[in-house]
Amino acid sequence: MTRRVMIAATGSGSGKTTVVCSLLAALTATGKNVISFKCGPDYIDPMFHRKATGVEARNLDVFLMGEEGVKYGAAIHAENKDIAVYEGVMGLYDGQGSGSFASSNHVSLLTNTPVILVVDVKGAALSLCATIKGFMEFERNNIQGVLLNNASEAMYHYFKAMIEERLAVSVVGYLPPIPEARIESRHLGLIPAGEIADIKDKIAILRDHALRCIDMETLLRIAGEGKPFPWKQDFLSAADRAPETIPYSNDKLDIVSEYVSDESKATIYVSSDEAFTFWYEDNHDLWRSLGAELRFFSPLRDETLPNDADGLVLWGGYPELHGETLENNTEMKRSIRAAIDKGLPVYAEGGGFMYLQQSLTDLQGNKYEMLGALPGNVQMTPKLQDFGYYRMEARCDNMLCRKGGGINGHIFHSSVSDREGDCFHAVKASGKAISCVVAERNIFAGYQQLHFWGNPGFAASFLSACIKYRNVRVK
Repeated sequence: MTRRVMIAATGSGSGKTTVVCSLLAALTATGKNVISFKCGPDYIDPMFHRKATGVEARNLDVFLMGEEGVKYGAAIHAENKDIAVYEGVMGLYDGQGSGSFASSNHVSLLTNTPVILVVDVKGAALSLCATIKGFMEFERNNIQGVLLNNASEAMYHYFKAMIEERLAVSVVGYLPPIPEARIESRHLGLIPAGEIADIKDKIAILRDHALRCIDMETLLRIAGEGKPFPWKQDFLSAADRAPETIPYSNDKLDIVSEYVSDESKATIYVSSDEAFTFWYEDNHDLWRSLGAELRFFSPLRDETLPNDADGLVLWGGYPELHGETLENNTEMKRSIRAAIDKGLPVYAEGGGFMYLQQSLTDLQGNKYEMLGALPGNVQMTPKLQDFGYYRMEARCDNMLCRKGGGINGHIFHSSVSDREGDCFHAVKASGKAISCVVAERNIFAGYQQLHFWGNPGFAASFLSACIKYRNVRVK
């Protein structure tokens, strides 16, 4: 199988994304055919991976995709690649609730992937050994190496000798502080790569540091020590889902054979611009595999939604930063509302859900008129709302599933709506429960973030609605 390595850390803020982007750019510069993955539900870090490699990055999330989904994604996307680099999430063992389920370590064990542990050296010396030893012995793991962040060249050699003398682990390199390549953050994480004018220059700086400071020979050797792992090649067409992670299902359904053979293909328009940037590329691929044609458009800049739309997907993002432009693109709003009124199927998450509503008020009190397809009004908030993983179960029949159908989701937003919906009952591992999702007629919208590999029937059902709409539209 393809060589692979996970860059994990002791906790958030240790420098994983910086190390991964540095490494990806360096491997690409040396001629390696690279694929990258982000553990967990994050949308933004994969954007930086793509800037470093020129290749679409993917997510590996046990809670959203199930164990078989993670293994399937890790296998199929790494085919014919020289090396796969995984970026961990939070600390190595941080998973759902207070356990390590759905953690970076969980992904590493599922895929037999060796781990390089990133350790920030600030404010420590011998205590670094205690930290590393604790991670190596805490639970079963695949830690094979350590990379030191924020270390000077002189101190690196001191730390390397100290660690390798006391612990059975290789120190594979370091990165010094690189202020000229710093990426700023805002309320949902790092500023997306597409909005950073000098991102190519920053990536080049990181690449050069990696080539100078990381022992690529040792890292590649470690990456080649991962053993093969079993995965189901027919994962997406299988009716059964891992019951321990995805306890819900639609009716037994071979989604691939039922929909790909349909002669009536649907055209789905997908929002894609600075206001709508958050999606899992696997969702797009799944719809394409079922026979859909995806076309991308900009609610910010395009004049209207094309008349051949059979379905509309409005992904999440930052509509609050573009409220005036969205408000003033009146023809786009009019064309979308008219299509929805005619029965156009709509799937919306996060920012797309906000765009569907009557108004959006930002933190400065500026109120902008949105689409008006839903009756709610949105207010931005200074803090995250309902953050975390949820098991979602439908309280009523809807466009994507019948009552009782469900899927695992992630919720991550800094706004509230006075109409957040109650079609789904969602429960966290802590027991906290919320109501969510507006699912009426031809609209399925809410703050949920879904990876459809968790229940491919949801993707198939949306496409089925699009095909039915097309058949009526073209008559």
